Amino acid sequence: MGIRFLLLFMLFSLLSGCGKKGPLLYPDMLVPAAVTALTANQSGAGVKIAFELPDKDMAGRSLRDLAGVSVFKRVESSLQQPDCPACTDDFRLFRKLYLDLPDATQIYGNKVVLLDGETRRNTAYSYYVVPFARDNSAGASSAPVRVRVTLQPFPPVLQVLPAPTEIKLEFVAIPPEEGSFVGYNVYRTARNEPMPYLPLNKEPLTGTTYTDSGLERKTVYRYVVRTVVRMPWGGVAESGASNEAEGALKEEE
Repeated sequence: MGIRFLLLFMLFSLLSGCGKKGPLLYPDMLVPAAVTALTANQSGAGVKIAFELPDKDMAGRSLRDLAGVSVFKRVESSLQQPDCPACTDDFRLFRKLYLDLPDATQIYGNKVVLLDGETRRNTAYSYYVVPFARDNSAGASSAPVRVRVTLQPFPPVLQVLPAPTEIKLEFVAIPPEEGSFVGYNVYRTARNEPMPYLPLNKEPLTGTTYTDSGLERKTVYRYVVRTVVRMPWGGVAESGASNEAEGALKEEE
C-alpha cells in the first residue's frame, strides 16, 4: 500500500512539473525576430537605409540579447530571375553593425539609419537585414527592398533668418529634370555635431519656408535642406544637401 501511494505521488509530481514548464520551444524560435519597416531610398548620389530593431524573439518573448544586425546588398542585373524578388543567393554582406560599438550608423530609439555611398548612377540595388544575438546566432531575415539610383534632383538654395524666439528658413529649388516634385526635408544640428540622417519634419514640406522653434539660446545651429522627388520608376529620391546655413536666436532688443 505504501509503495503504491509513493508511485502515485511521484507521478503527480512529474505531471505538475511538466505543467509549469510551458510549451516546448525549438531553438529556431529563440532567435531574434525580423526587423520591421525596412526602407531604402536614394539620398543624393547614395542610398539611405532605415529599419526598426526587433524587441521580441521568434516565440514572441521579450528580446534581451540583441547584439546587432547584418545588412546584405545585391546589385541588380538582367541575369537575375525577375519573378523571384525574395531570392537571396546572390546577395553579399554589406555591413555588420554592432549596437554597442561606435559607427557611422545613427540610432534613434529602436530606429536604425545608415547610408550606402557605394552606388552607381542608373543602377538598381536590393537590401535585406538579419539581426543577430550575442552568441552570434542569426535571427529571421527581412524581406528584400529595392531602390534604383538615378539622376539626383537639384539641391535647393537655403537662407536662414534668426529672430528672438525662432529661426525661419527660406528655400527654393530648381524643378527636377525627371520625376515629380514632392517637397522638402529640413535637417538641423548644433554647430559641432554631425548632421542627422533623419529630417526635422515627418513628412516632406510642400511650402518654401520652415519655422524652427523651441531652440536653446546661445547655441549656433546648422541647417541643410534636401528636395524630395517621386521618380519615374516609383521610388522617392532626395537631392544632395543645400548650402549649409548657420543661425542662432537673436538677443531680445
